[in-house]
Amino acid sequence: MAEKRDYYEVLGLGKSASEEEIKKAYRKLARQYHPDVNKADDAEAKFKEVKEAYDVLSDSGKRAQYDQYGHVDPNQGMGGGFSGDFGGFGDIFDMFFGGGGNRRDPNAPQRGNDLQYTMTIEFKEAVFGKETDITIPRTENCDTCNGSGAKPGTRPETCSVCHGSGQQEVVQNTPFGRMVNRRACSNCGGRGQIIREKCTTCGGNGKVKKQRKIHVRIPAGVDDGAQLRMAGEGEGGLRGGPAGDLYIIIRVKSHDFFDREGDDIYCEIPLTFAQAALGDEIEIPTLTEKVKLKIPAGTQTGTYFRLKGKGVPKLRGIGQGDQHVKVVVVTPSKLNEEQKELLRQFASLDGEFTHEHEQSFFDRMKRAFRGD
Repeated sequence: MAEKRDYYEVLGLGKSASEEEIKKAYRKLARQYHPDVNKADDAEAKFKEVKEAYDVLSDSGKRAQYDQYGHVDPNQGMGGGFSGDFGGFGDIFDMFFGGGGNRRDPNAPQRGNDLQYTMTIEFKEAVFGKETDITIPRTENCDTCNGSGAKPGTRPETCSVCHGSGQQEVVQNTPFGRMVNRRACSNCGGRGQIIREKCTTCGGNGKVKKQRKIHVRIPAGVDDGAQLRMAGEGEGGLRGGPAGDLYIIIRVKSHDFFDREGDDIYCEIPLTFAQAALGDEIEIPTLTEKVKLKIPAGTQTGTYFRLKGKGVPKLRGIGQGDQHVKVVVVTPSKLNEEQKELLRQFASLDGEFTHEHEQSFFDRMKRAFRGD
């Protein structure tokens, strides 16, 4: 079994990292390795590794015990692996040291989940930008009960068993002393509240599924794989907590004529033999217009010409990339007799031999080898 990496190393942080730094590092890496976005073979394993590291380091109690014991689970002895579940161990500390552990208030506001949406756009829409509306399904606070889950005119009651803590204590006397375990309250399911009369719209959940229309502005210059963040457009929070964010992944369709590399545009233009040999002035299509390009006499196939400033607008900056034009000399596949004769004359004047003379050339070469 492979040894687990240090959780701080997984997130790329030092041991003195703040809660905000841990959260920021997790969000960045989770987006990078999410299987829906990253199709690499090891992406899913890395995503799980990042999630496990965050689950431990984002909880102050688990983090403190990880800092002390590493991946060893104190509940299983020195040979066990770090499980991330410190219920029993934490309760023993509570008993001897007076509690005060990090217990999350079940009634505290909770941030909503982030959402992800993949949008496919045309090549030129990525270059020049676009505004559009999208519709996404998401959960939102119920308008009838304002997210409380209780019927209008009523309100949730504090659980009489756990008194709003969402936890119950189970006391056991053992040879090692009096042990206290805490678990989710069986009366309220760990919520800390009881809803006697549930909202008929959401059934007491405080949430409803809705189709949300959102206006999206795609900036000019985005490229395939770009990610746009729309703050607060994710799922609604719980108990008055803020909504999550919406992340839009951009997919750009290919173009029939243009290719793109960063902010530069590439294309190929065919030339006839005469144009390449004698030179010419031709029209080149760009992203916005047609421009004149002077072809010098004697241009070889594969030569590149640069059209400055005719590329993609820079996403984070001023100006535009360039357009690079590659010329390809096209050899005619069908010639009439007059054209063939003219080419024979050209070849003769240039000192070249044609296919018709090829046999006599090889005959002379054979005779030279024979010593004739």
